[in-house]
Amino acid sequence: MAKPIMARATAVWLVDNTTLSFKQIADFVEMHELEVQGIADGDVAAGVKGFDPITNNQLTQEEIDAGEKNPLHKLALKFYAAAAGEEKRRGPRYTPLSKRQDRPAAIYWLVKFHPELTDGQISKLVGTTKPTIQSIRDRSHWNISNIQPVDPVALGLTKQSELDAAVQKAAAKKAADSPVMSDDERRKLVSTEQSLGMEAEPKIPTAIEGLETFSLSMDVDSDEDDEDKSTLVDADSLFNLPKGDGPDEDEQP
Repeated sequence: MAKPIMARATAVWLVDNTTLSFKQIADFVEMHELEVQGIADGDVAAGVKGFDPITNNQLTQEEIDAGEKNPLHKLALKFYAAAAGEEKRRGPRYTPLSKRQDRPAAIYWLVKFHPELTDGQISKLVGTTKPTIQSIRDRSHWNISNIQPVDPVALGLTKQSELDAAVQKAAAKKAADSPVMSDDERRKLVSTEQSLGMEAEPKIPTAIEGLETFSLSMDVDSDEDDEDKSTLVDADSLFNLPKGDGPDEDEQP
């Protein structure tokens, strides 16, 4: 069931002007039953003015009467024949005049934090044109020095669900187009088959390749030199002590 506009204010009006149960009101405005009870006790939504759902074509009096007679009856939002299929419309959305000056800030935020979004997606999210998006991308917009990035959801230009759906769609398309990202981007996990099929990356720079072989050969040469030097030394000479200045052993006193 679709949620009525100004749900909390609508709940305030229903609590004050009908005998519907807290459960019926909570189900209609998609709130918790205890929150509706808090409205009745004055602990929740203090100072909120009630929003008449009958005057604003969200409920009919007959629907409210049926709910008051039967506590198990669930209120149904009034059907708008003219609004059928509105969520499937195409093209950029209509932006109220009061919020049109906020569109450059929203575009800047989307371009900065979600570069994977296409110009068409941004155009549909905030209701702008592709030339405007491009001028902000390349920083050629006439007022670019004064534009600060602001979340379009916070500005009321789009819904969080719509933004999340667009980001997920763009990320999936990017992942399909490039299974493995470039080195300057965050690398994504690949399957075992892809990993085994990739070329092995060099572990050491080209400039110092071969140093391991050179070092090994130097060690072998040094060992051979040591062996040659050891063979040139006479073993007997190691035991011949130099003669001192004292008397010889052959001389008798």
